[in-house]
Amino acid sequence: MRYLDTSSWMDPERMGTGTGELSHLLQRRALLRGMTAGLGTLALNSLLQPELLASPERGVTNFTPKARRVIFMHMVGAPSQLDLFDYKPMLQKHDRQLCPDEFIKGKRFAFIRGHPKLLGTRYRFDRCGAGGTEISELLPNLQTVADDICVVRSMTTQDFNHGPAQLFFHTGLNRPGNPSVGSWVSYGLGSPNANLPAYVVFVSGKIPGAGSALWGNGFLPSIHQGIEFRSAGEPVLFLNNPKGVDAERRRRIIDGVQALNQQQLTQTGDPEIITRMSQYEMAFRMQASVPELMNLRDEPKHVMDMYGEGEFARQCIYARRLAERGVRFIELFHADWDTHGSQHSRLSANCRAVDRPMAALVKDLKQRGLLEDTLIVWAGEFGRTPMLQGSEKPDTCGRDHHKEAFSIWLAGGGTKGGATYGATDEMGYHVAQNPVKVRDLHATLLHQLGLDHEKVTFRFQGLDQKLTGVEEAHVQRGMIS
Repeated sequence: MRYLDTSSWMDPERMGTGTGELSHLLQRRALLRGMTAGLGTLALNSLLQPELLASPERGVTNFTPKARRVIFMHMVGAPSQLDLFDYKPMLQKHDRQLCPDEFIKGKRFAFIRGHPKLLGTRYRFDRCGAGGTEISELLPNLQTVADDICVVRSMTTQDFNHGPAQLFFHTGLNRPGNPSVGSWVSYGLGSPNANLPAYVVFVSGKIPGAGSALWGNGFLPSIHQGIEFRSAGEPVLFLNNPKGVDAERRRRIIDGVQALNQQQLTQTGDPEIITRMSQYEMAFRMQASVPELMNLRDEPKHVMDMYGEGEFARQCIYARRLAERGVRFIELFHADWDTHGSQHSRLSANCRAVDRPMAALVKDLKQRGLLEDTLIVWAGEFGRTPMLQGSEKPDTCGRDHHKEAFSIWLAGGGTKGGATYGATDEMGYHVAQNPVKVRDLHATLLHQLGLDHEKVTFRFQGLDQKLTGVEEAHVQRGMIS
């Protein structure tokens, strides 16, 4: 199966590949112009039937999906796996001793220089749930849902600077230009809700270093880009009508603009015009659907109490409400986990901000029957070193960036609850068992949604592009049930 590349209709590189194909394209455009319906009416129909915006195969899974939607929680700056999910007794034993030569010989680090010392954790780890998953005392609420999550301790990536690593983790490429994983999901599956975007983004704290490219559509049609919602103030910027403009007048304005768009579409056949028309209609419908979505007054007090207070807590509630409404991909960015110094205070504060809400989200989805087909991913762009950075004082020391090995966790969507997958060596430096590359994670995520990562493609610059690129990527079946 190969998805249709509508952008190639006007691609000079592809049109120049042969007179037969060029003739076919011109005849096709002439046929559409000559139809009684015309492209304008086809565009209007596509607004009423969003599945017409992409290929006929879009929304058809390759096999039975275990998940229907994704909630992706990205901890910007990279949490310390050695203080949260990967307890190392040997590292504790050698705390503050010089690290082995092989840890630094021929290696590059973001900030560490010279010969650093090892740094053990200062936190107690508890065995949690029936599976005995080891989780730090910094995450007491997550400990209560240990039997619902799968901790992956063997993630590895290729970049040790934030921007490139964030881009690679989200798009499969360490520089701007590729679509984000959420955009690929939107492209592959579409959305069952015509009144909300397929891909919604929340950002708490400062924006990630790689910026909005992390939820950009890249070379995919722009209808698949992530739409940023705000948890305070106006939910979506410029969505409300200005003073003096009511819904009826707004409708007339949009109808006038759409008529002009239809004329241009008929003349040029540019599929991006269909996207533009669809987004106008989506924005009009969102003026009614978004205020209802963001109104938390109808949430019971016990639910609000379960999530706790704070911006990330509200965003987790919104994530659940979006999941209930069928939104395909919901992403929450939380900053800042870049603990080069003062790790104790900063890591503790970040954990307090996310621990209760993310555990509540797992519980809330489960009690509503949504967890089994909602895939939750919690991750940073890389991990932190087992070596100390900066001052040796317990309250001011930190850890540098570490790409060789780090931990994430998954829940729902057919993943193995109460399990750990993969392992690092006794110092937590290298992956020792079941390495999981970023592309493997992407392949597994698509697999759980019923999509074959090799078949979800889009032709761009003469190639059938895909999320997992040209390198090998493997579905990690040990993480899924």
